[in-house]
Amino acid sequence: MPNLRSLTLTALVVGVLAAPAGLTAQDRLDLLQAEIERVAPISGGVLGVGVYHLETGRELYVRGDDHYPMASSFKVPVAVQLLTLVDQGKLRLDSMVTLTPSDLHPGSGTLTSLFDDPGVSLSIRNLLELMLLISDNSATDILLRIAGGSSQVNARLAALGVTGISVDRPTLNLIADAVGVRNLPPESELSPARFRELSRAVTEDERKAAVEAFYQDRRDTATPRGMAALLRKIWRGEALSAANTALLIDIMFRCETGQARIKGLLPPDIRVAHKTGTLGLGVAADVGIIELPNSAGHLIVTAFVKRSTRDGPAQERAIAQAARAAYDYFVFNPGR
Repeated sequence: MPNLRSLTLTALVVGVLAAPAGLTAQDRLDLLQAEIERVAPISGGVLGVGVYHLETGRELYVRGDDHYPMASSFKVPVAVQLLTLVDQGKLRLDSMVTLTPSDLHPGSGTLTSLFDDPGVSLSIRNLLELMLLISDNSATDILLRIAGGSSQVNARLAALGVTGISVDRPTLNLIADAVGVRNLPPESELSPARFRELSRAVTEDERKAAVEAFYQDRRDTATPRGMAALLRKIWRGEALSAANTALLIDIMFRCETGQARIKGLLPPDIRVAHKTGTLGLGVAADVGIIELPNSAGHLIVTAFVKRSTRDGPAQERAIAQAARAAYDYFVFNPGR
């Protein structure tokens, strides 16, 4: 038998299409694992991947139980808790929220750059779309507060039987810890400009120590296996009502970030319901569900990079290569 771990993506596809007699289902999955492990060094760090075929239950995990910083992919469990409260009649998607100056937080998104002098009101549905479509951090922290905070998100995950995911901080505090900003003033006194000022005051040694401490911290991390389990619950309607399941998946299909990650090497007509995460200290993530062509089903891919010493595009290429390998495997081997 050939050395499975030395085969390339081309050999993987050929092996799937013209499998030698006696090649078992596990052998085929070993081919996929070999290819994911082969492309992992492209990331410049540590790549973890979860793959789960929804129609057949076939699954594969590469460093699937390692913990990775979620970055903004934590917004998926936040959305689940928020929509659970909607299902329970405790919240309404059309309820309006008036932004205050303290609601504008650093990082990705639009609200902070558009509204220097808040007073605008947005619905919870508006904020949900901003959180998931463009990864707006201000919208996220507002919704996390409305959803009951991190403890309630984790309680919902536990009720669903999902392990390996921990949501612990608003994005404001997560970013502050990651870049070494300490002793934040009360939120009512904190503006994006003040946060930038505090960040500039952090020394290089303090920043390096903060990054290392961040990587040792289990807060706001997920395992590829745990995130795949959550996406499985969402897709199968086990986490939310039918209406809110459809809403969440529809928004994730329209996600505007991370086009070079899971989607990066897929055919342009292939739809992916996904959510990305990025931190400029060697962290990248993309977690989602691929609609496979030719009635081959649906494929969950959860990909995380940590401790990368390469630029963002390199991290994205590794995720894209791993996702394409999984896509090819299940397209040519649907298991019907």
